[in-house]
Parts: sequence; C-alpha cells; structure tokens
Amino acid sequence: MKHLLTVEQLSGAEIAEILKLAGKLKKARGKATKTLPLRGQTWALIFNKASTRTRVSFEVGIGELGGTSLYLSQNDIQMGRGETIADTARTVSRYLHGVVIRTFAQRDVDDFARHGSIPVINALTDDEHPCQILSDLLTVQENLGTLKGKKVVFLGDGACNVCNSWVYGAQKTDMELWVAAPRQFQPRIAGARVTEDVRKAVQGADVLYTDVWVSMGKEAEAADRLKALAPYQLNAGLLKLARPGALVMHCLPAYVGKEITGDVFEAHQRTIFDQAENRLHAQKAIMTLLANG
Repeated sequence: MKHLLTVEQLSGAEIAEILKLAGKLKKARGKATKTLPLRGQTWALIFNKASTRTRVSFEVGIGELGGTSLYLSQNDIQMGRGETIADTARTVSRYLHGVVIRTFAQRDVDDFARHGSIPVINALTDDEHPCQILSDLLTVQENLGTLKGKKVVFLGDGACNVCNSWVYGAQKTDMELWVAAPRQFQPRIAGARVTEDVRKAVQGADVLYTDVWVSMGKEAEAADRLKALAPYQLNAGLLKLARPGALVMHCLPAYVGKEITGDVFEAHQRTIFDQAENRLHAQKAIMTLLANG
C-alpha cells in the first residue's frame, strides 16, 4: 500500500491487514515499545476543512509512532491558490515523509499523490472518508466478532462521503449494506440495497448508522434537508425493528434531535465514542503500513 486515497482502491486483504494491526496497536497503547515506525519523520496535516477528531487523532497518532506533525491550514500554504497542487506536492516531498490531506475535491488528493513522492492519506474529501470507515469496521468487528454477513443500515443522507465509503467497505468485507434515504439523497454509486422504506431497511439489522444531515458547505440547504430527512431519524421505534443488541453508530459530530434522538444517542454513546477512539488506532495502523511499505 503506497497511499490511502479511497476505500474503493483497497482490497479486502488490505482492509483485514489494517484492522488486525489497529487491534494490536490499540492493545499495546501506553506500553513501552521499541517499534516507532515514524521515528525521525515529519508528517504534515494539510487541512482545508476544520476538524476535531481527525486533527487530534492524527497529531496524537504521529507522536505515538515517534514522528513529528506539522499542521497547515488553507491560510498557511499556497496549494491550489498561488501554486499548483503538483508543484506543492513536488516541493514538500523534499521536506516531509508523509502528508494527511482533508479537503473538498478528491482530485486534489489524487493529484498530490500522483506528483509527490511521499505517502498521502485522505482524511476526508467530498467523495470519500476512508479513515472513518476503517475505524467503523474496527468497531463493528470488536463488538460483533466478525464483519462477514452482518447487515448495516445507513439512515439519512446516503449521497454523502461517509456512505460512499461504506458502500465500498461493505463490498470488500462481505457485509450487507442497506441505505434508507429519500430519492434525492440516495447514493450515486452502486453496491448497496437502496430504499425509501426506512422500516423495511432496518428489519433485522446488526448495525444502524447515521450521520449529520447538514454537513460543512451545505448550510444554505439546511431547511430543505431537515424536512426531507426527518422521516429517517434514528429513534427508539426504529431500533426495535433491528436485531436485539444491534449497534448504533454515528461518526460525529451529532445533532441530537435531528438525525438521532437524545435517548438513543445516550444509550449507545459507548459504541459511538469507541468509534471516535478507533480513529486513532486505525490511522496509526495506516501510517505504520505506509511507513513500512
């Protein structure tokens, strides 16, 4: 594995390798180790979108792997404004050992990887959110023991980057993914069972998953989105239709009372914050494999 640009480009074997290593790193966290794959390395975080979990987990993870992190916002560098992405990639490749990019266009991440000579990690684009889904898969595996054959239902905005990555992740791990969404918010890629009938979708589900309905850049559409997506709220009534003990997952930040009710969120907050923690472990595994690759 040379880069992590999309879940689509990963094989099932590569996903299994990432999850296995993430589990080992999670168990070993806080214990003395001589294995520091990023020792002497500097990795940059180039973020054109603000973040809490992504920034903190990557900066902590780079440090725990022995490296140094350098945070660069869109106001700190000229990439894509006064200098081409290709030239930025060629320049910083002379200074850095790896780069984590959180931005809008997937092509920007792809172009950086194409022209640079260092590992590139996609920390979110409008098309995909691979680190999130790898963390989610780790969480499901920890709680249910296996991924194969498990039914996951994504509720709400099925045309978003998280759902796109879930489509690819489910395909490559032999999971059954359903997307319950109104027609205008259904996935634009094939691979999931898609329906507007939310009650049909959640029948017998092992995992119920939701995400924010109004993400960054969509604020002007807020009123229309909230109205259209209201029937797809994750609530206690829907949860009763799933398998007993079904996982409730949310990639955060959560807007309680909109995509998920407060009672369901609080009852399942352990799993939800396990997801958040697992960003650290999955990303450490990804960086370790890239550094060793």
